[in-house]
Amino acid sequence: MNNITSIYEITSEDVAEYLHLDDFEENEQFLNNILRISKEYIKNYTGRKEAELANYADFIIVVFALCQDMYDNRTMYVDKSNINNVVKTILDMHSVNLL
Repeated sequence: MNNITSIYEITSEDVAEYLHLDDFEENEQFLNNILRISKEYIKNYTGRKEAELANYADFIIVVFALCQDMYDNRTMYVDKSNINNVVKTILDMHSVNLL
């Protein structure tokens, strides 16, 4: 895996490597979709502007964890009722819309 410093450097190939997939080509479109959804989820959850998301390196593990959850469950949404505690903790630390 490349030396990733921002969520915008993560590619679907990085996600495939993180998930230990051997059949990248067969899953490429799905991986692209869940990668896009993960980044959008982080933006919506935290209330941060898109440009700000690149400033937080800890969002990188959040993207991978969200992608893994969606891949394992074959869903294209984040199950908010069953969110990973690490993901929730990191996102809560950076949230500006704490209503």
